[in-house]
Amino acid sequence: MSKREILVLVILIAVLIALNVVNYAKRERLKANTIVVVEEIAVKIPINTAQTDELDVLPGIGPALAGRIVAYRKEHGPFKTVEDIKKVKGIGDKLFEKMLPFIEL
Repeated sequence: MSKREILVLVILIAVLIALNVVNYAKRERLKANTIVVVEEIAVKIPINTAQTDELDVLPGIGPALAGRIVAYRKEHGPFKTVEDIKKVKGIGDKLFEKMLPFIEL
C-alpha cells in the first residue's frame, strides 16, 4: 500500500468516526427533547383504560410494549395498583421508575 492510499484510508476512517459522533449526538439530543415533552404532560395516563397509542408516549414504552400492557390487562383484568404494571414482561424497576410520574390507575 502506498503512502497516498494509507492517507486516503485514514481520512475515510476519520470521516466515518466523525459522522458516527454527530449521529450519536443528534440521537441523544432527540432523546432529551422527547423526555422534556413527556415531562410536560399535565394529565397522568390511566393504565387501566389507556390504549396502545396513549401508552406508547410514556418514557421507555414503544408500540410493542404498549401492546403487551393492553394484552396483559385484557387477560388478567385491571391493575389493582400502579406497581402491578411491573408484572408485564419488559417492565422492570428502572422502567417503572421512569414511568411512575406519568401514570395512574
